[in-house]
Amino acid sequence: MFVIIQAHEYQKYAAVLDQMFRLRKKVFADQLGWDVPVIGPYERDSYDSLSPAYLVWCNDSRTRLYGGMRLMPTTGPTLLYDVFRETFPAAADLVAPGIWEGTRMCIDEEAIARDFPNVDAGRAFSMMLLALCECALDHGIHTMISNYEPYLKRVYKRAGAEVEELGRADGYGKYPVCCGAFEVSDRVLRKMRAALGLTLPLYVRHVPARSVVTQFLEMAA
Repeated sequence: MFVIIQAHEYQKYAAVLDQMFRLRKKVFADQLGWDVPVIGPYERDSYDSLSPAYLVWCNDSRTRLYGGMRLMPTTGPTLLYDVFRETFPAAADLVAPGIWEGTRMCIDEEAIARDFPNVDAGRAFSMMLLALCECALDHGIHTMISNYEPYLKRVYKRAGAEVEELGRADGYGKYPVCCGAFEVSDRVLRKMRAALGLTLPLYVRHVPARSVVTQFLEMAA
């Protein structure tokens, strides 16, 4: 299942988040060699301390992770402005409630191959993108912003996603880093589902029977 984990649910999904931070170290530090903060077996940075939301792909019992990414509103601190400011023009205003940043997207290829032998890495990555589009659309987000290396644009195209490259810059690593704006709309959602041959939603929004505030007050009583 694909679920969004918000700050008040971190404990509920503790096992999944633990696997996600381990996977981030494996992918971004060990495999890609990025200069990212590593704490023991985990890759975590200062933005993970700002109560971001995480979109994760996990099993129904919330014990096994298949993929994940971090989502943050552009109205607060973001890697986009703090680290990758040179990747988009000064005239671009990317700060708005309906614009969110997506970072650290990764999949666990071994876990996916074990539990979904018919899903290769490319399709798994595309499924994450489709779930992201569904999730963003459901939460009133009209644009996702992400920084990526140029080769990933081919992956986005195969998934049916529509991305506008706003700019790119050298000096961040071996390859240039691009800044892209991903449209979130019903039209794009239909296009992505057609590209993957899927009709049913991957992401289903969880609506609690009672508000978080009510549950907190009942626990404190």
